[in-house]
Amino acid sequence: MKVRELMTKQPTTVKPDATLGEVATLMKQSDCGSIPVVEGGRLVGIVTDRDIVVRGIAAGVDPKTQRVSKVMSSDPVTVGPDDDVTDAEKKMADRQIRRLPVVEGGKLVGIIVTAQIARAGNERKVGETIKEISESRSSRGSHASG
Repeated sequence: MKVRELMTKQPTTVKPDATLGEVATLMKQSDCGSIPVVEGGRLVGIVTDRDIVVRGIAAGVDPKTQRVSKVMSSDPVTVGPDDDVTDAEKKMADRQIRRLPVVEGGKLVGIIVTAQIARAGNERKVGETIKEISESRSSRGSHASG
């Protein structure tokens, strides 16, 4: 399965000059914990709710004036839309991150989160289990009960 099959296309984004307060409001409205930072369609960073709290609020900055460019991670780990989901999952596990921007030709095209991968994995497992049950029943004959 490819990343493009699971990713969220056109995720909410902000520009580097957005304030921490604006980003926090967008996170609440979008019910998400991270937002890619883009300039001219190109990914320049990612900001998480933790970045806002730890690098911003706890550092004593004013969220109404502090720019996201001061607290974002400017070199985020990314995947491509044609990468295999298992590769994305491995990157997430290795780096202990839950969200990966999806980039193609330098442009942000989506974002994938662990929950999307987990749901897809469960669907695959359920499908495999149903297939195994079906095969098992058909090999036992029509008198199998179930």
